[in-house]
Amino acid sequence: MADNENFFEKVYEVVRRIPEGKVTSYGAIANHLGTARSARMVGWAMNACAGRDDVPAHRVVNRNGVLTGKFHFQGTNLMQQLLENEGIRVEDNQVVDFDQHFWHPH
Repeated sequence: MADNENFFEKVYEVVRRIPEGKVTSYGAIANHLGTARSARMVGWAMNACAGRDDVPAHRVVNRNGVLTGKFHFQGTNLMQQLLENEGIRVEDNQVVDFDQHFWHPH
């Protein structure tokens, strides 16, 4: 379990750096951490941080800009509302102009 906790904390460090008004993907975070095939683990980390105000999990979407994690927020529209509050338009659970809003971890 300690290995998962350490990985999760590395994920959270990356997510905290996502600028307001930007999104990134589970896979981009996994690639940045040197674990390209662990996008699903990044998703589990996002699920595990529900309720943590210090991790802007709403800024992490799937590789196509779909709000796949929305059910882990209170109410099914909270993730969308948080993104829209930051100026990101969402239609049919997907970020509009995804490429313009995408942030690459460096």
